[in-house]
Amino acid sequence: MEVEREQADSGKSVMCVLTDPEGTTLGGTMYLPQNVGPLQLQQIVNTLLKNEEKLPYAFYISNQELLVPLGNYLEKNKVSMEKTLSIVYQPQAVFRIRPINRCSATIAGHTEAVLSVAFSPDGRQLASGSGDTTVRLWDLNTQTPMFTCTGHKNWVLCIAWSPDGKYLVSGSKAGELICWDPQTGKPAGNPLTGHKKWITGISWEPVHLNAPCRRFVSASKDGDARIWDVSLKKCVICLSGHTLAITCVKWGGDGVIYTGSQDCTIKVWETSQGKLIRELKGHGHWVNSLALSTEYVLRTGAFDHTGKQYSSAEMKKVNVALERYNKMKGNAPERLVSGSDDFTMFLWEPAVSKHHKIRMTGHQQLVNHVYFSPDGLWVASASFDKSVKLWNGTTGEFVASFRGHVGPVYQISWSADSRLLLSGSKDSTLKVWDIRTKKLKQDLPGHADEVFAVDWSPDGEKVASGGKDRVLKLWMG
Repeated sequence: MEVEREQADSGKSVMCVLTDPEGTTLGGTMYLPQNVGPLQLQQIVNTLLKNEEKLPYAFYISNQELLVPLGNYLEKNKVSMEKTLSIVYQPQAVFRIRPINRCSATIAGHTEAVLSVAFSPDGRQLASGSGDTTVRLWDLNTQTPMFTCTGHKNWVLCIAWSPDGKYLVSGSKAGELICWDPQTGKPAGNPLTGHKKWITGISWEPVHLNAPCRRFVSASKDGDARIWDVSLKKCVICLSGHTLAITCVKWGGDGVIYTGSQDCTIKVWETSQGKLIRELKGHGHWVNSLALSTEYVLRTGAFDHTGKQYSSAEMKKVNVALERYNKMKGNAPERLVSGSDDFTMFLWEPAVSKHHKIRMTGHQQLVNHVYFSPDGLWVASASFDKSVKLWNGTTGEFVASFRGHVGPVYQISWSADSRLLLSGSKDSTLKVWDIRTKKLKQDLPGHADEVFAVDWSPDGEKVASGGKDRVLKLWMG
């Protein structure tokens, strides 16, 4: 009797609905055999989407990746056959980034702590800012210092490349900004002054909105954000309104600027006159970090992981960058995540509403850094509670905790294919986490002291780190 019933059951099909990460259904309700697994689902999705080139997809049920046939999943999770199974399909990168596993160079040069590191948008150059008041540009081929940029009077706290790679801007503890020509290491004009206290963040206007890159925004402890034009070499708009220090700033793909502050608010500004257009409230303490779902394409503009170089035809760059931005954004609004001293995060869709989409709780200490994966499907957060947490980038739901660091986690960075996450900590190590298995992939000791800054190059080939021990380390796969 048992056997007969089993046979009868195995013939039953599973009622399924396929949806994209935004919740849009694909092809209505389907009755699928129990032996259908990720491979067959992949074929179904490619067919329904009429993809000429077959693309890879991963499938999720209740935020858990489906790695077995549907029948096995139902049995293991004791899910009723009568229920409609909602399966989310997520497009995967068609290329793969090699995991970083060794230190390929330790480069001395800075005489004080390295406070920031950043690869150029094409991944070919690397810049670092230090407590020794200099910015350094490094030659990645020879792994030696290329230029030492002097001009700041105090610690260099933040640096930012223009998305077309033509400029590097640095901001210091004294409040001035310097725009450098990365080809010569020389300043492209006098220091830009106006801020009364130190610089906390810099973000460039996206290249698809304006090419060649001219404008960037700086945020300061003085409570103001300022928009500068590098051609005019001056501040063109001052964004005033926060009552305490601004801690972070992002220039969004739709042309608005987001500022996060110690006054617990996030303000949204338009950029032609600097008018305040929206205020996002909810945090009970300082806002420390902001992340945009489109950040990777905004950072890289017309450059992608293939390393294709463009001639100086600016319109071509604008079109390529705009195409990449629109493809990344899809039909959904740009999403923003904020991390705070109140231990929480919020997911917002500022173009749609001033109210948060979801409050993301779980960290036991302040949230120091938040970062969307390049494909926008994940959010990672770094905290003083020594953990890194992973969240669904569309819904904001909690997915996993990465534990292994024994000190506060200062900064995180993603591999270009969104499959690996890097973290740097006060405990002197870097760690690489595997998003698929939710486990530690690689432990990277080597620094002699706290690691303040990490970056994974946009082409995915290398990682840079810097910290209290004054050296810059390059890591390869």
